[in-house]
Amino acid sequence: MPAKTLTASAHPGSAGTPAPPLPPGLAVLLLALLMSIQPVTTDLYLPALPALTRSLGAPVSAGQLTLSALLLAFGSSQLLWGPLSDRFGRRPILLIGLALYVLASVGSALAPDMALLVLWRTLQGAAMGAAVMCARAMVRDLYTPLAGARAMSRALTGLGIIACLCAPIGGALTEALGWRAALLALTAYGCATLFMVWRHMPETLAQPNPRALQPATFARNWALVLRSPTFWAFSLLTTASYGGLFTFLASSSFVYIDVLGLTRTQYGLALLSTAAFYLLGTLLCRRLLARWSVAQTVAFGAALSLAGGLLTLAIAWAGWHSTATLLPPFYLFMIGHGIHQPCGQSGAVGPFPQAAGVASALNGFMMMLAAFAIGLWLGRALDGSIWPLMHGVALWSVLLAGVAWTLVQRHGEPAHAR
Repeated sequence: MPAKTLTASAHPGSAGTPAPPLPPGLAVLLLALLMSIQPVTTDLYLPALPALTRSLGAPVSAGQLTLSALLLAFGSSQLLWGPLSDRFGRRPILLIGLALYVLASVGSALAPDMALLVLWRTLQGAAMGAAVMCARAMVRDLYTPLAGARAMSRALTGLGIIACLCAPIGGALTEALGWRAALLALTAYGCATLFMVWRHMPETLAQPNPRALQPATFARNWALVLRSPTFWAFSLLTTASYGGLFTFLASSSFVYIDVLGLTRTQYGLALLSTAAFYLLGTLLCRRLLARWSVAQTVAFGAALSLAGGLLTLAIAWAGWHSTATLLPPFYLFMIGHGIHQPCGQSGAVGPFPQAAGVASALNGFMMMLAAFAIGLWLGRALDGSIWPLMHGVALWSVLLAGVAWTLVQRHGEPAHAR
């Protein structure tokens, strides 16, 4: 189903005045750039994480904090950005958030010690929240729920392509120029995305809500979203899927580089391979949605995710501890992740056309709260072995399958059938 005609201002920043329609292809491109800011901010610097931890003379737990604090700020900030975007529109919030992101990226790259690096990364995460939250809300602005799942899968295919490039670029920059160069690359991405939004993106929210920030309206919208079983089904799905991915992202640099002996460049290529299978999952998602319902598609994806998590753990228990044996089963989990995220993120906001910002913010907050807890656990659990990574991915795959095969089957379809 094609995107609806965008409503926007002829003058940037104002809402409500019609503007020329934005071509659907450009809409998907902008969505892909905005959604991709999250993997760019995390994946590109992961090959540099062990090096920057050693360079700044900090313990592993402090290095983990540069990631977990970023993600907690990312999730928490969406609770503010969501109502602000419902009140003032998506475009002004995006411009403010992306400008802050560029500032924080420069600060991170120049940080002289770990404390300041954590501070700048926290601001970077808060700014990143504006971009991703608005992108999810824009899907509900532009599409009906089922069409939104298809559009989200196209945007996340673009995300997958960008994510494929992040880890190899980060590894190569770290090897050649040091870890600060990897962080400076985030500045370039932020500047490019800011320019694209300023130059090409009109306002997508046809009717901003002037009462969105009033306490009574704020509470009513929160209650509306939190009472919805459809929201909980899809938000728990995305949280469990992201939990497994984040466990891998936050621990794999230490496991694959320090334990299994990969170089930073080799590790970057390993991450590229996982991103490629995520990309394959988004493409498969679009094919499945053309034939199956959302619930059926999610159920199939859960079977892949569960198989990947349990097979990885079984191989580890068998004592086959090498990249060649442990990485391929995780590809199944990543294919499933490419199915769950477009279905789950669009499904979580689908029932709320007038409160898409709030629904998007709460969905994002749940994912990042789980990520923050995982980061804190890994800071203590990483012990020079592969087991925290193996156990964490297996646990999240079991939880994901449970949600997909129960809650989504009971409550997932109505939001997409309307």
